[in-house]
Amino acid sequence: MHHSRLCSIIIDCNTYDLDAAAAFWSSALGRPVNRENSGNLEKYRALETPPGQIKCEVQKVDHPSRVHIDIETDDIEAEVARLSRLGAKEVRRIKRWVVMEAPTGQRFCIVMPQLPDFPKGANKWE
Repeated sequence: MHHSRLCSIIIDCNTYDLDAAAAFWSSALGRPVNRENSGNLEKYRALETPPGQIKCEVQKVDHPSRVHIDIETDDIEAEVARLSRLGAKEVRRIKRWVVMEAPTGQRFCIVMPQLPDFPKGANKWE
């Protein structure tokens, strides 16, 4: 048995100026940039997450700009297997997460728990 749920929206930006991209999305979404929670400052800028809302990050990437979701889980291997049975395919493994692709072509990531209240509101899978 494991749990999973949608935890974050990642705004992938093919840009040389991550701070400018983060400033735009911060203003557009009304969420201040939180550098202290951004992790790797070369690649990420976290936006403030109001209680009970989905996490949002701006990420510097080499591929075309797009938006993707992260699904948090307490068992990455079980979640990858479950989604594979539904028709998703594993694209690649990066450090602590797995990039997958839906049957319709959208990419998304399977990550360890990101939000402090996990597994509250998560689906329970056998």
